Amino acid sequence: MYNLLPSGDYMEIERTMLAPYAMCAVDSAGRRYPEDDHTYRSSFQRDRDRIVHCTAFRRLEYKTQVYVIHEGDYYRTRLTHTLEVSQIARTMSRMLRLNEDLTEAIALAHDLGHTPFGHSGEDALQEIMRDFGGFEHNRHGLRVVEELEERYPAFPGLNLTYEVREGIIKHNTDYDYPGNADYQPGQSPTLEAQLVDLADEIAYNNHDLDDGLTAGLITEEELLSLEIWKRAYDDVKRFYPGLDMDRRKYQVVKQLINDLVMDAAQQTLSNLKKHKISSVDDVRGVSERLVAFSPWMMKLNSELKGFLMTRVYRHYRVMRMADKAARFIKSLFDVYINRPEQLPPHVQQRMDSLPLQVVISDYIAGMTDRYALDEYKRLFMPYERV
Repeated sequence: MYNLLPSGDYMEIERTMLAPYAMCAVDSAGRRYPEDDHTYRSSFQRDRDRIVHCTAFRRLEYKTQVYVIHEGDYYRTRLTHTLEVSQIARTMSRMLRLNEDLTEAIALAHDLGHTPFGHSGEDALQEIMRDFGGFEHNRHGLRVVEELEERYPAFPGLNLTYEVREGIIKHNTDYDYPGNADYQPGQSPTLEAQLVDLADEIAYNNHDLDDGLTAGLITEEELLSLEIWKRAYDDVKRFYPGLDMDRRKYQVVKQLINDLVMDAAQQTLSNLKKHKISSVDDVRGVSERLVAFSPWMMKLNSELKGFLMTRVYRHYRVMRMADKAARFIKSLFDVYINRPEQLPPHVQQRMDSLPLQVVISDYIAGMTDRYALDEYKRLFMPYERV
């Protein structure tokens, strides 16, 4: 009655709890460097814990989502975005009887490779590294967990399971096309990984609406031209007719997330039935994404994404910061490439085994916004202490 639950027993219980097309920990393809099982945690639970405790995860707190951190304390950072993705993904995973531990691990890891200053920082590094292997944040995220994290005596990186690493490199959204030559490119990823991709989109669309309203980049009146917003807005007005604008905004975003999650869950079940999916191998054999919105919701969501691109991401205030961020990145890179002796000693040591451009790219990609800004001042401001 009072016994602890060993991980082996838990992993066997997974088979009875989860759907037949869920990825069970006991069936994992394993780790690159073999390790003994933990007494009380499954392999996916250990992966989740390793990600939460790694340096790259902590740095997400000070990395830009859309608004640079010094713009205000309210706006999402990469860390709060990651937590929102994890929350949505875990809920959907439980609804669909998928492996919640695997889902959470992939969700928590999905943005570990992001540069400072969001996509503008990535674009700058991609341009700089064009002739030296390029830069793509999912591929870099895989490098983080496979090589760059230095925490364990027996292996480089975090030595995560194949399924979590696959979820990182096969992360596929409107902004993500990483390529995955070493991870069975002809196979679809697990449903857990597909679910994280959709949860990522749900999270960033809705929190960018929230942040855009708070920042004054968009208005409720403009959003009412979108059917997806108006439906959620009308539901909230019907249930809470006297609500003030701030609380109404939160409730509409909450309703919108719920509408998207419920639609995706129902459509995913329909897709699983349509393709007669009864195992993980069946999932891997279907080229199209099984976790998806209905065609109707996909159309409404596409209109929302178009609105955000025009009215938020291309707003002059966002574009100014994006261009400024690109100049920061390029200026830092130019100094380091021309005077590598200005790199910290622990970074210079890596020049013995890697091309200088790759060493610099890894160093800059690992910076937070705050560190990059401070480094810029140390290198270019004559009265700044070095």
